[in-house]
Formats: sequence, structure tokens, C-alpha cells
Amino acid sequence: MKIRGINAKSILDSRGEKTIEILIKTDVGSFSGSAPNGKSTGKYEAKSYKKSLEEDIHMLEKLEDYFYEESFEEFSDLKKIEEIVEGQVGANSLFALESACLKAIASEQKKEVWQLINSNAKKMPRLVGNCIGGGKHSNSGKKPDFQEFLLIPENNSVLESYNLNRDGKTEAEILLKNADEKFTKKRNDENAWITSLDDKTVLEVLKEIKDNICDERKAYLDEGIDLASSGFYKRKNYLYLNPMLKRDSEEQFSYLSNLIKNFNLFYIEDPFNEEDFESFAKLLKKFPDKLIVGDDITVTNVKRLKEAIKNKSINGIIIKPNQCGSLIEVKKVCELAKENKIKIIFSHRSGETRDTILADLAFGFGADFFKCGISGDIREEKIKRLIEIEDKLDYKSSKKT
Repeated sequence: MKIRGINAKSILDSRGEKTIEILIKTDVGSFSGSAPNGKSTGKYEAKSYKKSLEEDIHMLEKLEDYFYEESFEEFSDLKKIEEIVEGQVGANSLFALESACLKAIASEQKKEVWQLINSNAKKMPRLVGNCIGGGKHSNSGKKPDFQEFLLIPENNSVLESYNLNRDGKTEAEILLKNADEKFTKKRNDENAWITSLDDKTVLEVLKEIKDNICDERKAYLDEGIDLASSGFYKRKNYLYLNPMLKRDSEEQFSYLSNLIKNFNLFYIEDPFNEEDFESFAKLLKKFPDKLIVGDDITVTNVKRLKEAIKNKSINGIIIKPNQCGSLIEVKKVCELAKENKIKIIFSHRSGETRDTILADLAFGFGADFFKCGISGDIREEKIKRLIEIEDKLDYKSSKKT
């Protein structure tokens, strides 16, 4: 595949904020890629743009001629893109460009994008759905301090898991209406319900959702939380606003330990601030059968993951491709995680685009979980792409038999 032209422009993400979309022209057609934006970001993430979105667009125009000389035939050829743009553009621009390039290669070879990563991929990831929200993702006054309250179906079928999570979210609407007099059916950046309830009360609601769904549907749901705790960590304390109090690291550890036991939480993401490898490790040692997940502490970065491995801090890692921009780096992070038996969770961002490549990347790289909300057109499109992959695999399997 040869690139014959590159056109970059600014588009709006699901929050109405600017992000980048890149269109490449090739011998077999035109292909686009776009990058999401995060609101709750780790300080070790790569910069989205070198200086600004506009300057990245201008730089890609200047570099355009360099791509004409190269040929792209397989995933590893993305290195050629990275060599050309190294240090010239930010992570969002690089990710959007590499996404468009993968789509073009796949189209030319009449393959799915995920087949360029691993043509033998078979495992479908479990869905992780953000049901009720708080933290930075919810633009409201009184709200939970934790950022996400999650439903995680244990089901072999992505479609059935998707339907379970949708039923769970409908159930949440009914329960929140009864429990929260200020509930107005509003949704936050990730299309999760906005509530004024505190963390513990929301967890009680989440447990009731789980019990009701499990009884009615004869299914099983795990519960989880994403604290995004770096967002409310200041001056060596976790500063809670609902109710207002502060906890040091030891108090945070005790508080979380009680929540994990009392609510049988399975998934705990970013329980401590992004520097505190030690507290992560302490929690994992106490709850080795739970999923202690790093996001802000690891930011899809090999060096940060190695530090987490050295400290035995996590057994789950969030993969957000635009945290580093490089899909070559994403591959290295996934391989290192697998070598160390760390579960992989591919995740959306709070400011999303309609690009569905995240599903292909998750499946191709053998993700254990796929975190992409529950509802809302832009997020559902990614889940539906995963369902499409599942359906095609099932069809091929049935044809063989």
C-alpha cells in the first residue's frame, strides 16, 4: 500500500471538544482515523499534540512528501510512520495516522484490521460498562468522588453481555430515581447516570442492580469501580467531597479494603495516586483474587509497566492507545503484560469519536476486557463492531463444521 496524500483536520469529539481526524489517500481508496480525548488524564501520558492541534495539522502537511516513498504491507510497517514523524507531532496525531494506515493495509489485502495484528485471534474480551458516574466525568455539584461504577457481565457472548449491561443501566435508572431525590436522568461525559449520592450508597445501588439482573436473567455480573484517585489526591491526602473528609494512604487502604469485602468488588481501577506503586502492591497482596488495575500509574507505557511489575503493583492494565500514540508501543505493552500474567483492558476515553478501530485493536491484541461504556451512539458503535467480529468468527466456525 502506498500513501498518495494526507489531509488532517479538526473535528469535535463526543464532548464537543476539538480533536484530530486524518484522511489518507491510497491506490485502493481513502481511509480515515481519529483520536479521542481524555479528561481524567495521567501526568505521565504523552502529550496529545506537540504544541497544539493546529500546529500538528500544519506539520503533517510539511511531512506529507516523506510518506510517498514508503510502502506499507503489515503491522510492523507502522515503524516507518513513527520514524518520519518522530518528535514532530503528538500522540493523538500519531494514533489517528496509524489507525488510517492500518485500515488501508487491511482493505488492500481484503482483511479485517485485527488480522494484521493476529490472524489467529479467537478470544473475545469481557465487557466493562460504566453504569453510574462521578468524579471529573460528571459536571454536577454534589456527586460521587469515584469516577465510575462498573458492571462486568461474565458471559461468553459479547451480544448477551451488551444486553445485560443495558438492562443493568435501565435498572439503575429506576433505583436511582427512588434513592436520589435530585436524580434528573442526566448523563455524564461517558453516558453514565449522574447522581448526587455518595460512593457507598451508589455501591449499594450497584449491588441491587447485580442481584436483580442475576435473579431475573439467570446471569452473572461482577461489580467494579474506577476511583481515578489521582484526581482528588492533594498534599499527601485523598480529599473527598461527598461527604467532605480527607484520608491519608493508610486510611485510603483501610477504606478500600472494607468496600472490597462488603460489596464483593471484583475490579478496582486506580485505587491510589499515580506515584504510589507501594499501596497498589499492598492492596493486590491482600486481594490477589481481585483485579487491581492501573491506568494513570501505567499510561500505556512500557517503562511505567516495568516499574509496576517490579513492585508487583497490578494484575490488570488499562490500554488507551492515544496515551502513547504509537501502536508499536501498544504492542510492546500488551506483550509485556501477557508475559507477566497481567490482564489487559482496552479502554475508550471520555471524549470519543465515531472511529471503531478500538474494537479491532482489543481483539487483535487479545484483550481480556473491553471498557467502552454501556450506551450512547459513539460508544455503542465500538461494542457493535466487537459483536460484528464475533458474528463473523461464529459464521466461519459454523461453515467449517
